[in-house]
Amino acid sequence: MMKQRKYLMYVTMGGMVAAYLFVATCNGEKMQQETQQTSAGANLATLSEADQRLIQQSRSIFGALPASAEVETNPLNATKVELGKMLFHDARLSKSSFISCNSCHNLASYGVDNLPTSVGHNWQLGNRNAPTVLNAAFHMAQFWDGRAADVEEQAKMPILNEVEMALPHEEVGTGKIASIPEYQKLFAIAFPGEEIPLTYDNIGKAIAAFERTLITPSRFDRYLEGDADALTPQEKRGLEAFLTANCQTCHMTPLFGGHIYQKFGVMKDYWELTGSKAIDRGRADVTKNENESYVFKVPSLRNITRTYPYFHDGSIWDLKQAVAIMNELQFGKKLGDQEIDDIVVFLGSLTGDIPESARLLPILPPSSGTTGLPDFQ
Repeated sequence: MMKQRKYLMYVTMGGMVAAYLFVATCNGEKMQQETQQTSAGANLATLSEADQRLIQQSRSIFGALPASAEVETNPLNATKVELGKMLFHDARLSKSSFISCNSCHNLASYGVDNLPTSVGHNWQLGNRNAPTVLNAAFHMAQFWDGRAADVEEQAKMPILNEVEMALPHEEVGTGKIASIPEYQKLFAIAFPGEEIPLTYDNIGKAIAAFERTLITPSRFDRYLEGDADALTPQEKRGLEAFLTANCQTCHMTPLFGGHIYQKFGVMKDYWELTGSKAIDRGRADVTKNENESYVFKVPSLRNITRTYPYFHDGSIWDLKQAVAIMNELQFGKKLGDQEIDDIVVFLGSLTGDIPESARLLPILPPSSGTTGLPDFQ
């Protein structure tokens, strides 16, 4: 954590690239080591020199997307994943019994709701754009400001947030779920050996277990493996333009982001170009460190063509405009129209398929008809 804060202070003081490389090495080393093995053995000798060079360069910067996001602290089993999927879609975890996790992170639209900010309890609007849950388990932290360490912690927070799902406290959530016999049975199987398997922490772990299966490899990953035909000629030009423009300064690792914090607006104030109605201080609101003002977690570019609108406040709907704004804000330069077109076409190659199991709606257990709880309205 201290290394990260030193990095952020250094960035704010103007040392963006040098500091970035230091932290990217520290934060990204394990992922790179674990994933390079999947593509290192591919034989490139039969490919053109241009493809060989571009694939090798891309492997060194991005690496292959891991096949699993499982962690020792939340081991996966089939029942836990299915239970998490049910809870992800269950609106009974909201005060109104109208809003579920899927309301803001709709799996039918690539894990987002395609709104600038999401609609929550009592039709309130959140203050930040809902990021996609796809591949989110690989991120170094959750939320734009990194206030949750992992998807297990993140899954529990919207349920109690008064603007989002608005349950007044944990016991209401566990009480609603515990009132349903089918859920009681599933928790006992999903968390074997636990004296009380149905707890609020385990609700979060179950939802997170499902989210850890939401991994979306794409055509770009096939290209890294040595399939030169996986990308079109324009997509390859776009990858070249992406690297030439130094977009990988922040968008590296297999996720093309999600691994560091960065100031949004290194060269000028972001709201000058985005037209943002509210000025968001980002990490500074969490850490109370003024040096982290306007600093946000760098978003992943995986599935970016489907997860509009863009930026922390959903202020920009057009991906070409977003690419242009980022280069001007972060590097102080303007890209040409052809460069932008090629980069956007390349970004389309990062769109993967949502796992089939996640696309099938779960059959939720019927309500018991009563929660046995006092009225908290």
